Amino acid sequence: MIEQIIIGTLVTGGVYALLAVGFSLIFGNARVINMAHTGFFMLGAYGLYYFIRRLGLGAAPAIVITVPAVTLVGILAYRFLINPIREHHAAVLLMTVAIVLVFQESMTAVFSSLYWSIPSLIPGFTDILGVSVLNQHLLVLGVVVAVIVAVWLILARTKLGIALRATAQDAEVATLMGISVPRTLMITMGIATFLATVAAVVVAPIWTIHPAMWAGPLVMVLVIVVLGGLGSIKGAIIGAFIIALVEVSVAILMPERAYLKVVFAILAMVIVLIVRPGGLFGVMFEEERL
Repeated sequence: MIEQIIIGTLVTGGVYALLAVGFSLIFGNARVINMAHTGFFMLGAYGLYYFIRRLGLGAAPAIVITVPAVTLVGILAYRFLINPIREHHAAVLLMTVAIVLVFQESMTAVFSSLYWSIPSLIPGFTDILGVSVLNQHLLVLGVVVAVIVAVWLILARTKLGIALRATAQDAEVATLMGISVPRTLMITMGIATFLATVAAVVVAPIWTIHPAMWAGPLVMVLVIVVLGGLGSIKGAIIGAFIIALVEVSVAILMPERAYLKVVFAILAMVIVLIVRPGGLFGVMFEEERL
């Protein structure tokens, strides 16, 4: 049981970390609460299913097509639907809700409301310290670590990272420094969508694929970013594993009450906010968000 909790926490936490980091990036830079974020996660899962199950492609070609295609959809959605109304936060919120609902209804129309599955990208098991671990779970962990390290290096060591952090701190000053804020925000949306799509690709063989699969992760991501501190990348990563531990523990220790995992996740968030109103790594000054 302990092994199951540990493995489940690492896998689920890794997926939530990718989603939460992307959500935090777009919020920290554009101040956009992107309710459609997990909608791109759903598109990524359906894309992989379509190319593998319907067209019969191998896993590698399916991934190579799916990830860039969904990332492009995210960039276009931002450019033509979100960016024109970015300064109107209520309108952006409604627009992103509309986008994810369009995604859901489109997937229902094309694939029906049935549940689908795809085979493991890396089948089989690996024995680690006497515990058999699915190779797919190891793939999830490896990809999560690699992608998060890459994002961290981009933010800390590259000119793009400087532009992202400068835009997050003060867009007007960033413009005066010669940074193209609109281009930076579009790149941010691309990175966020890429992270959501990668999360979908590695977890699709483990989770079932259906039109409403975006809803549960969205609730958890919102809880995670609030718990970790709005706009905090470190908070998003640590908060993801905390919430995953709560969710997996409830599901394993209380299987007949597994539906309460969201309630316990929200309760964990509330407890943290009582102690630290800004979240684990939240700050009072916006210039410190990233």
